[in-house]
Formats: sequence, C-alpha cells, structure tokens
Amino acid sequence: MFAHACKKENKGGAGGFRTDPLTLSLPPGFPEPVYNFSNNPLTKQGVALGRFIFYDYRLSKDSTVSCGFCHQQFAAFGHFDHALSHGVGGQQGTRSVPVLFNMIWQKEFMWDGGVNNLEIQPLTPLTDHKEMGVDLQELLKKMQGDPRYRQQFSAAFGTEEVTSERMFKAITQFVGTMISGNSRYDSIIRNVPGAAFSPDEAVGYTLYQQKCAACHKEPLFTDLSYRSNGLPYLAALNDVGRMKITSNTADYLKFKVPSLRNILKSSPYMHDGRFFDIFQVFAFYDHGVKDTVTTDPLVRKGISLTDQQKRQLYLFLNTLTDYTLISNKDLSEVLIEP
Repeated sequence: MFAHACKKENKGGAGGFRTDPLTLSLPPGFPEPVYNFSNNPLTKQGVALGRFIFYDYRLSKDSTVSCGFCHQQFAAFGHFDHALSHGVGGQQGTRSVPVLFNMIWQKEFMWDGGVNNLEIQPLTPLTDHKEMGVDLQELLKKMQGDPRYRQQFSAAFGTEEVTSERMFKAITQFVGTMISGNSRYDSIIRNVPGAAFSPDEAVGYTLYQQKCAACHKEPLFTDLSYRSNGLPYLAALNDVGRMKITSNTADYLKFKVPSLRNILKSSPYMHDGRFFDIFQVFAFYDHGVKDTVTTDPLVRKGISLTDQQKRQLYLFLNTLTDYTLISNKDLSEVLIEP
C-alpha cells in the first residue's frame, strides 16, 4: 500500500483518544500534491472508515449502489462495462465514470471541473437523483443509527457523532491513498535493474512523446486542462462540457484531459464512453476529429497513425498499467452484511 503506519501515536481530546497516523509514500518524480492533509490528518482509523463508506451500498436511496459499485478497482476505479454512469432505480447518467486514482494532485473534479474541493466531491454522486439519490440529512441519521458506524466514527474522530464533515474527510482519506505510480513504465523511468522497454514499446513511447504528450503530460499523463478534442456532439446527451460550468462559449465541448495511466484497464473512453476499445480511439484521432471553433489546435487536423504505429502505441500504453493499484487488498471491497 502507498500509506504506511507511523510508530508515533496521535493523542487528541479528553479520555486519551488515540489514532494511528499514516504517511503517504509518494511516487518518485511526482509533483507535490495539491490536496493538503494538514487539516485532515491521515490515520489508519480514518482510512478504514472511508473504505467502509466507499463500499457501503446501503447508503444509496434504494440500497443498491455504492461508490465502489461505479468505481471498480479492477478497472482502475472506473467502470468497465457501461458507457454511461448508472445509479438507483436503473437510471442512467449522461457521462462515463471517471477513474479515481491520483486525486490528490487535482484542483478540480468531474469531467467539467464542476467541483473544486476534493472533500466535497462525494456530495454530488451521493445526492444526485440519477446516482445514489439520497437526502444528506437522512443519510447522516441512517449512519448515526448504525452501531458499526458509531464505533468507526468514534475510532477515527474521538466521538460517535456522525457529521457530513467527518464523513467527507474519511472518504477523502481513503480515496487519497489511491495512488498510481508503480507501473512497469515507472520502473523503467526510474532505472530499476532489469526493467526495459521492448523495441516496439520504445517506439510506442517515442510516438506518445510526439503525438500525445502535449496534453497527456508525464508523470501524471494529463495536464488536467480542459480541451475539445473534436469529438462529434451527441444531440441525445446534449452535453456542452465545461461551458455548463463557466457559461463561456469558448468552453463549448471542452472536457478534462484524462490520464493515460491504466488506460487499457479503464475503458470505455471519452466523457460519454462512446468507445469501448483503444483502437477505436486511435481511429478517431486518425480520421474522425471534427473541426469546430473550439476544437483544440493540437488535434484539429487529426493525429495520423499507421496500423503499425497503433500497435506500437498500444504496447507502450500497456506499460502504464499499475497492477499494484488494481490488486491492492487495502483498497479492495469491504463486504458489508445488511
């Protein structure tokens, strides 16, 4: 796991309340995280509570959907088998489920950047009627009435009181440990003995640097900007992208640039999940880009790729899969009995 227990104990409050602090082990070469844990200190108990909340389907309106229902670990905490998000009552959203790893390096969240604080990001899926569909106050009462929650809130925060602030801080602690920076690519870049690209992977890396890196910058493999990549507008979804947030026509059809890390594990692709295969994405950039007034100049003329180059780029992208993330038992589902 990317977080480990410190030997020191944190003492707080009356009665000798103690927690076991955790320290994140950040990947070498990564920038400083944007999210600051100084006001939400990582603890073993806080992360455990966040994990319990993340996988608790009982928190949704009809007890069928949890955070982990949509954000599946084996799919790099995306959702592999549905183009669009779906929630209570079988309702369907208008966008694909974004991956969750490396969230502490982001200032804004969602495809359109509509949330600018990691701690309040869970509020949207919890209360959206097409996702978990709960009333926040009713949810807090439900949690307060559960002895398992009271015990875990007490362990994490010193008293049994369940509040939205505590709930969101615990979720943030758990999500904050979802760090992806240990792929084979990372081993190669760090000159780990025996780690090397194959000839085709090396060519794929060069192709990435020439054709993809301007937007998907190392080491996060995204610059976290908002761009229109020329994806044709779908009238059925009527999604105008970041313009919905800013009301600026210059942001029409602009969406956040996703990370290429774990990309082969986190299909479907694009904000509306219209592509289920990475080769469909290659084909789109090769000859499917629609030139509009907001299409990014970097892709306006498309990104030409031969069949051989597509294969080599695919092989390089495969080196970005972080198996320590998708198989980390500390991040795995907690089975919760009714």
